[in-house]
Amino acid sequence: MSKIIYFHGFGSSGASGTVQLLRRSLPDFDIVAPDIPLDPRQALPFLKELCAAEQPDIIVGTSMGGMYAQQMRGYKRLIVNPAFWMSRMSQVLKPGTFTYQNKRRDKQMTARITKDIILAFAEMEKHQFEGMTEQDTALCYAMFGKHDPTVHTYDTFVKYYPESQASWFDGEHRINDLVMKHAILPKIEELFCM
Repeated sequence: MSKIIYFHGFGSSGASGTVQLLRRSLPDFDIVAPDIPLDPRQALPFLKELCAAEQPDIIVGTSMGGMYAQQMRGYKRLIVNPAFWMSRMSQVLKPGTFTYQNKRRDKQMTARITKDIILAFAEMEKHQFEGMTEQDTALCYAMFGKHDPTVHTYDTFVKYYPESQASWFDGEHRINDLVMKHAILPKIEELFCM
């Protein structure tokens, strides 16, 4: 059975609507969707260990999850509206308590963002494109919503990856049924054939 690991965006979980869309749309696939720890000092090693254990055919990441997926060297990756610069998104990542958008396995409904966590994101972001090989560069593809009001990282992606591996879709930041059907799923199918 083919396997996809999905990395969710900030404030979400492995039970997000995007995960449900993937599972409904790809019933013959094993879709692994972890809850990502809030602190990047925990999240990045956790996700690397998960990928090493699960050996996915493709990693799909959206928003913050796209930023993490980009760093999974050696795997085929599809990153959608990647939030490469979380620490600069003061409207999203700001000190205080926030409520998760979806239920998490640990039953936590809220989390606290500290200045220390924001600094940890900033430090990780400085190094996120290090250690790339030619093979890694060939394995990462990105999709960007034409009407995304939140994240604008196309220029960052094409600085490190071939422009031919970046594409646009008619949508915003969040993935809905139409974007999944007409943009994300065809790209996943294309990557499986490569």
